[in-house]
Amino acid sequence: MLNSFNEWSTLKEVVVGSPINYNTQDLELSFKVFFHDVAYSTFGYPYYGSNSRNNTLDSQSSGTHTLKRKYLEELNEDVEELVNTLKQLGVKVHRPITLSKAIKFETPYWKADCIPALNIRDQAIILGNEILETPPQVRARYFENDLLKPIFYEYFQQGAKWTTMPKPIMTDKSFDTSYISGQNVPAMQEVYPQKESEFDIGYEMMFDAAQCIRFGKDILINVATKNHYLAYEWLQRHFEGKFNFHMLYQFADNHIDSIILPLKPGTLLLRNPQFLARLPEPLQKWDIIYPPEPTENIFPEYEDDDLILTSKYIDLNVLSIDEDKIIVNSLFPELIKTLEKHGFTPITVQHRHRRIFGGGFHCFTLDTVREGSLEDYFS
Repeated sequence: MLNSFNEWSTLKEVVVGSPINYNTQDLELSFKVFFHDVAYSTFGYPYYGSNSRNNTLDSQSSGTHTLKRKYLEELNEDVEELVNTLKQLGVKVHRPITLSKAIKFETPYWKADCIPALNIRDQAIILGNEILETPPQVRARYFENDLLKPIFYEYFQQGAKWTTMPKPIMTDKSFDTSYISGQNVPAMQEVYPQKESEFDIGYEMMFDAAQCIRFGKDILINVATKNHYLAYEWLQRHFEGKFNFHMLYQFADNHIDSIILPLKPGTLLLRNPQFLARLPEPLQKWDIIYPPEPTENIFPEYEDDDLILTSKYIDLNVLSIDEDKIIVNSLFPELIKTLEKHGFTPITVQHRHRRIFGGGFHCFTLDTVREGSLEDYFS
């Protein structure tokens, strides 16, 4: 039965994403808004890639970026190693439908190329016995959760609740770009004009589940735009009385599971001390593990035409098996030693191209069954 309230209780069942046929990325408005640090690096925004001098998107045009076959083959090897490791640990693993070929789709408002269900943490979250699908922020991901539906139906037939937040129309004018314009880059309109449409309805809910971190009854939720705030209001109303949503205002641009993850009750993995004072007061009293600063030599060397989509902190995106065991990237030995020093047992899995495909082990997984119940860890 579906049951998952936090990030650390003993893991029994999990969905692991599939990278098969992750061949291209649409370089259109929604992609550029979401990955604005890449899209606007030409204009002076800090860029996290190892070869930053020419590694930018053409911010004035759309198109597609083709991912190199070698990267995809190696990613598939690493994901299969993750699956095998989870099975060896006694965890039941579910997999989404694989994307057997490139699929183009069209709504009444725009066109896109579908991408596979790889970073499945982004658009679905389990809150107790309820599956919650969140409204996409990138157009290419609009139908991505369809690849998870056989799994969701299986849990539904076992008695799970299943809710989908309102899907956005996603015209250009749906996106609040004020956050981007405040990050030392030009106003969005100067870089990529937002065309008017007869279907414009103003800002819409657009929000990823990876902007939430679960602590039983209490849930942290990062809000950086008006799109996110609408989703925050919806979540408060939908779960009124069951969960407490703690808004972190502009804690990051979107996802926060490479900044903060609880490893067990009373212990947090936190990127660095600058984030501590911005957490709810109860969490500031927890034991804090600050990881070592990642260095560029733990990442592959990429070519100038490769797009780097994540920061160098992506390896903090770990997956807890229980309050002791944590799946960690074998390519970050300093983090492994730090976790061992604090009494945890790292389970190492290789993940090479985490900066190309935009996710780590937490991103690749959706924990559907963990032991535990709805508890208050903040009191």
